[in-house]
Amino acid sequence: MRFIQLLLLPLSFCYGLLMMVRNGLFDCGLLKSSGFDVPIISIGNLSAGGTGKTPLIEYLIRLLKDRFQVATLSRGYGRDSSGYVLGSRRSNYKYIGDEPMQFIRKFGEVKVAVDAKRERGINSLLKKFPMLNVILLDDAFQHRRIRPGLSILLTDYHNLYTEDHVIPSGMLREFRRGAKRANLIVVTKTPKVFSPITRRRIIDDLKPTPHQQVYFSYIQYEEPAPAFGWPDPFQQRYSYILLVSGIANDDPLKEHMERRCTDLVRMKFGDHHPYNEADIQSIRKRFDDLPSQKKVIVTTEKDLMRLKLPELVPHLKSLPLFYIPISVEFHGNDKAAFDQAITGYVEKNAGVR
Repeated sequence: MRFIQLLLLPLSFCYGLLMMVRNGLFDCGLLKSSGFDVPIISIGNLSAGGTGKTPLIEYLIRLLKDRFQVATLSRGYGRDSSGYVLGSRRSNYKYIGDEPMQFIRKFGEVKVAVDAKRERGINSLLKKFPMLNVILLDDAFQHRRIRPGLSILLTDYHNLYTEDHVIPSGMLREFRRGAKRANLIVVTKTPKVFSPITRRRIIDDLKPTPHQQVYFSYIQYEEPAPAFGWPDPFQQRYSYILLVSGIANDDPLKEHMERRCTDLVRMKFGDHHPYNEADIQSIRKRFDDLPSQKKVIVTTEKDLMRLKLPELVPHLKSLPLFYIPISVEFHGNDKAAFDQAITGYVEKNAGVR
């Protein structure tokens, strides 16, 4: 452990202790949790971000939307609005947040809402849409005022919560023991091929309780798509790729795109960064300075939601800007088992067959 992390450990212990006391108050009933008749699935993590919640929620939407009426409820991180907001195709990320905006653009039939007060958000959704069969709560593992029927905990293969420490020494929002609240644990961003020995080692490291199931998933990258109607298709190989990202962890995407170019140049912004015209000019200058004609700009699907503002689009249309759609896939038998765990819970509690 680095020296600064060691110095911060006492602060981490104090923060973790406060969270443990808070959780204890909920566990013993002194702080109240609300349950609902509609199935509630919480998706979250112990760490402060970057575990792959958004693609997993999209996986759940695809799994459920043809049989059930689905809604998502998020905090709406980074939005300018406040309170409860129900999204529509007329929304933009400043009004509802980048991740909810992505859900709206991809799944028009799904209700997408945001509210920092999740209990109020659920009640508002159910009042307007009483026939909802399931609500997906985004980033809600520490939101104890809601009692989900099914809790999914995500942990990054490259940074398991068992190898991390509580903020500020590490990135955990609470002590590792909080993982016991989860029903399902998903190890995300694994290699497409990894050995059964590695799988067994990780499960032994996580030490799931008898009521918990552990699944392993990986990111499936689709072919790059033009962001604003660029006429030329993405080529098999470039001299330079300028990777522009404002997400918590773009390392997997960087590794993936390095295979498609001779040199990859990274331009990294903060997580959920609100792009402005000055940023676009910086991106353009960085791109123009690359010493080749065989070059392209690549960004993430989530970043695209923050770039698709009316004031930014005219500055971007002349650039060869592509984005990478991604999806979640599960290894081997994990897919069928995970799908059954989800659909079985919803079927049992939504009264739908």
